[in-house]
Amino acid sequence: MPAKSKAQQKAAGAALAAKRGEKKKKSELKGASRGMEESMTEKELEEMASTKRKGKKEHVSDK
Repeated sequence: MPAKSKAQQKAAGAALAAKRGEKKKKSELKGASRGMEESMTEKELEEMASTKRKGKKEHVSDK
């Protein structure tokens, strides 16, 4: 599933790095990235994080 916004793509990238043990500790994650790290597989996070940013809005409402 591709990211719908730049913010979602960035959160997925942070969660993916934490899941792989590359960057932040899991306890340092905040907000959406913490939930993503816990609930999504590495493959799902990779797919969302690799979404192209061009043409995406910074934030998209859930409505």
